[in-house]
Amino acid sequence: MRKVRDYDAELKALGDKARVLKAKKVQQLGELVTSTGADALDLDTLAGALLAAVESADANAKEAWRAKGAAFFQARGRKTGRRTGSDGEGASQTGAGEEQA
Repeated sequence: MRKVRDYDAELKALGDKARVLKAKKVQQLGELVTSTGADALDLDTLAGALLAAVESADANAKEAWRAKGAAFFQARGRKTGRRTGSDGEGASQTGAGEEQA
């Protein structure tokens, strides 16, 4: 005989997982703002800059921003590697940042 699936439990588990992932994303975005120094900007300026980036249709500008962001995470990874003496931690930070982009 087949085992009956508990759809309510599965939906609850998926909802919980989605909430955890959303919270992690929000935390990572906050850490990104802080690590880039953008937390020194007032909220209106930061929001305006982000909106301009989202609305931009200029592929060359977006590629330049992407390259600059990738360089930021690579440099940050190298600094972390020197500080801790391990390249593994820096690599994980670089990977996390690239997923966000």
